[in-house]
Amino acid sequence: MRRAWTGNIAASVAGLDTAPRLLRGSGSDQKHLLLVCTAERGLCGPFNTAIVRLARERAFALTAEGKEVKFFCVGRKGYDQIRRQFPTQIVELVDLRSVRALHFENAEQIAQKIIALYDKFEFDVCTLFYSRFRSVIAQIPTAQQIIPPVFDAGTANALNGAVYEFEPDAEDILQELLPRNLAVQILRALLENAASFYGAQMSAMDNATRNAGDMIRKQTLTYNRTRQAMITKELIEIISGAEAL
Repeated sequence: MRRAWTGNIAASVAGLDTAPRLLRGSGSDQKHLLLVCTAERGLCGPFNTAIVRLARERAFALTAEGKEVKFFCVGRKGYDQIRRQFPTQIVELVDLRSVRALHFENAEQIAQKIIALYDKFEFDVCTLFYSRFRSVIAQIPTAQQIIPPVFDAGTANALNGAVYEFEPDAEDILQELLPRNLAVQILRALLENAASFYGAQMSAMDNATRNAGDMIRKQTLTYNRTRQAMITKELIEIISGAEAL
């Protein structure tokens, strides 16, 4: 119900000149900021690479259309991969290695930096890249436009045509809610990433343990066969020498 109410109030002012700039956009889509959220550690299979690959493909597509692309990296692993091909297009790196548990304040700080860049007209469209958790063995790289926000089709009509009056005005309410909504979207992405990372890491370590066990069994078998062959060879040499005498 809250999401429907948010979509309703946003849709009611989205087309107005008085709507907050975070909602109505800049009127252009020439400059794109890609907010790429990855993990701080590895040993998790293709988890980080899949997110970066999706962001890189979007960057190449936008560049081919003549758009300007910049990167905002959250997570050291994504930054290390992106800087190999886009070293001059990274505007910020947020390192969360010292954060033991993710809180709203962490997402809010990132949101404030994004909004500060938007207020300086550094970009027109911001797209968030993260991994959506489906199960321990399935993590889905996801791209979501967060500035200007894109609401689900039909969200504005989810209240069955009900009309609400707001106090203060809808524009004033959105001026307060939109930055918080941005922080919530980023927090959700970080939490989804954390769950996906641990699932991917558990699967990767399980596969590594299984592969190591298989390798140990194969090497043990090879060792025993080689050892038996050497013993047999020595016995044959001893017997042959005794018969020669």
